Amino acid sequence: ATHSADAYARATGKPGVVLVTSGPGATNAVTGIATAYMDSIPMVILSGQVPSPVIGSDAFQEVDTVGITRPCVKHNFLVKDVNDIAETIKKAFYLATTGRPGPVLVDIPKDITDPNIKVPYKYPKKVHMRSYNPVVVGHKGQIKRAVEILLAAQRPMIYSGGGVILGEGHKELTELTRMLGYPITNTLMGLGGYPATDKQFVGMLGMHGTYEANMAMHESDVILAVGARFDDRVTGKLAEFCPYAKIIHIDVDPSSISKTVRVDIPIVGEVKPVLEQMIELVKESKLKPSKPALEAWWQLIESWRSVNCLDYDRGSLFIKPQFVIEQLYEVTNGDAYVTSDVGQHQMYAAQYYHFDKPRRWINSGGLGTMGFGLPAAIGVKLAFPDADVACVTGEASIQMCIQELSTALQYHTPVKIINLNNRYMGMVRQWQEFSYQSRYSQSYMDTIPEFVKLAEAYGHVGIRVEKPADVRPALQEAFAMKDRTVFLDFITDRTENVYPMIEAGKGHHDMKLRVAPGTPLDRELS
Repeated sequence: ATHSADAYARATGKPGVVLVTSGPGATNAVTGIATAYMDSIPMVILSGQVPSPVIGSDAFQEVDTVGITRPCVKHNFLVKDVNDIAETIKKAFYLATTGRPGPVLVDIPKDITDPNIKVPYKYPKKVHMRSYNPVVVGHKGQIKRAVEILLAAQRPMIYSGGGVILGEGHKELTELTRMLGYPITNTLMGLGGYPATDKQFVGMLGMHGTYEANMAMHESDVILAVGARFDDRVTGKLAEFCPYAKIIHIDVDPSSISKTVRVDIPIVGEVKPVLEQMIELVKESKLKPSKPALEAWWQLIESWRSVNCLDYDRGSLFIKPQFVIEQLYEVTNGDAYVTSDVGQHQMYAAQYYHFDKPRRWINSGGLGTMGFGLPAAIGVKLAFPDADVACVTGEASIQMCIQELSTALQYHTPVKIINLNNRYMGMVRQWQEFSYQSRYSQSYMDTIPEFVKLAEAYGHVGIRVEKPADVRPALQEAFAMKDRTVFLDFITDRTENVYPMIEAGKGHHDMKLRVAPGTPLDRELS
């Protein structure tokens, strides 16, 4: 339920709502609450609690829900008086959706909801919380300074994250980027905030980002960071992150600014109005970007692009997972909602499905929650019944919440499950290969079920695909079945790794590539 509500919020921009019971209901929800918290997703959780008189007595199905969830919510409440329910719920939605969004939990004891208790019901139109006043508009002086430095840059980069999507600032980001002519990169959570097929987009950055994105960030002299939090999967070794750059950071959350990376110009405020102000200042400014410097910068970026870091063995006799995602992109015309679980398949989806629109890429970024994909797809399908919704997953992740195949049938949410089945916990195997001299432990999935039979047992369609030539026809067949959930079990090359990769402890410019830059792609035969 939490993953579905989370995905509903990610796809629509509206807060998701979850109802759970006390005890195990609340504790089972914690993983989903933490998933939403790490990615700043607006969600309200209404949890039942044992009756007020027995709280603290270890009553049947009692846990300290407020205490357990405190580290992974934006705020939580325990309602002690029936007269407080309406105002508390109003506060919960206000907190969840303003400032930096996040999950808010309301714990309600059973006696507080006794239907025999009758009180006047007044749901307030507005609420005021003295200790909570999020900043909306950025400081004009800081914005002016930022624009001056940005326009004077010789090697500029725009680095945008999930805050652009959450703050509905994608149109303004696109306008500013195209106006300046600067290169732009997105984080994993920011994909779709700028059109991926646009020539100024240099790809995702970070641990599995493109060579050109990471190298451009490292060599840049001015970085405009918009709604991004400089997380460890982006920065790599902090001491080597963007050593030549002045950093401008726009974020609605003041605690995120200079939290891990010191910034030169902090701007606290919502992304959309701040970008609007920047656009106006750029239009009015007499200072313009240096054309010769920008041309030289783009030439350097194109040299990094020529490495073709996302190429792979297209002549393999085995199904390559990258090929499946490329075909998924083509069959859906790049217009599907794509949810994912966590692992190699998640990175392939991020790398090879080119998101031109915001809120189409639905994944667990901060917490990295296996099992997120299928219930997330159901949540998106509930929001958009007529849209194509694909869940990209792996044989380990899909089994975390496999029972939701029943939910998909019950609520008629026909989604397409793209299972990249390599019989391994692929990302674990990859790390064991790279960092532990191929000492594989507990990563081989040798007891997985026959997914076609399993899908059919739940009342859905199952298709097993073993040859590259059958990938596209199978996808076309699946998406033609508008009213059926289809489980596509693609048997992929079990030794394939995600490249590029920044290994632990390395700088973001020190990437492990499939082949060294400047050499032809080696044909890898498994």
